[in-house]
Amino acid sequence: MSSLQEKVKEIAEIAASVPENLQVTCFELLLRDYLAAASPKEPPPQKQTTEAAAIGAATESGSEEASSGAERSEPVQADVTQADLHVKARKFMEKYSISISELNNLFYKEGAAIMPLYEDLKTTRMSEAQIRIALLQALHHGLGDGEFIAQIEDIRTECRDRKVLDGTNFAANFKNNKSLFDFDTYSKDTKSIRLSEEGRKELADIIKELQ
Repeated sequence: MSSLQEKVKEIAEIAASVPENLQVTCFELLLRDYLAAASPKEPPPQKQTTEAAAIGAATESGSEEASSGAERSEPVQADVTQADLHVKARKFMEKYSISISELNNLFYKEGAAIMPLYEDLKTTRMSEAQIRIALLQALHHGLGDGEFIAQIEDIRTECRDRKVLDGTNFAANFKNNKSLFDFDTYSKDTKSIRLSEEGRKELADIIKELQ
């Protein structure tokens, strides 16, 4: 308190040194400046709270959007049902006594798409692996639209991916198994294969073997 009194006295002396008509104004200005300088300056707490709340809300909103986006980007995986199959595929299963559970050991549904689940072709022979890939690709196609066909390049690609591609004998393997397919002869111009009735029977046997 004594420090404040001394300062007020000092300010009064300074104000007394100016013309009389300015003394009151000078005293008030000097006193106000002194008190302002002596008071500690702190940021308004309400502003900090508001900014923190805004940052927190933005962070939470961003997390929710990221979570929601992640959920949207992950298609649901489920078993294949009879309703997912083309009527021709259902007839094929009925004819060769293939159950939906046996089919689900080889395929699954991801969103609206039916995807292959099998990995092991259960053969070490490259020629046999090629034919099994062809038959299973035809089955995969037939489940959706009823046409048991497969594209030659797709068969070649899967053979390469599985490291069972015998490029030298690729065409010969089809020629040697032509009874499984609905063509008179295989040539370099053949773009796709379609299963014959014998091919469908062989496919049914493979489905049973891969269980």
